[in-house]
Amino acid sequence: MDNKRKRGNVVGQQLRLSKARLDDLVEEALVDAYGESEQVTAFYTMMENDLRLPFETEILGMTVIVEGIDITDDDQLVAVCRKDKTKQRISLSELPLPSPVPKGAEWIVAYRYWRTGRIR
Repeated sequence: MDNKRKRGNVVGQQLRLSKARLDDLVEEALVDAYGESEQVTAFYTMMENDLRLPFETEILGMTVIVEGIDITDDDQLVAVCRKDKTKQRISLSELPLPSPVPKGAEWIVAYRYWRTGRIR
């Protein structure tokens, strides 16, 4: 019996992008966006276009389904997560990415980078 952990089952593993790639993604998203509200909307639009939904991830030991992305009244992007019949919105800054990451997840990483200025 093989006791090695399969990489495909590791939740929360980060998508690694170079600073140059992140800068390119941020520039692409924000090319025509002025002010924070428009900039958040620009990232939302990129995710709406490119992020493959739904996808599963693990939050606090529970598997949830990320059904969508939304913008809060204070211009933050959140993931709309469902567990059975319960829905909750989780900040994209706090959302663990699954492994393998869904197509388009680089926009989540670029949004986090834009918000914090840090590569995580």
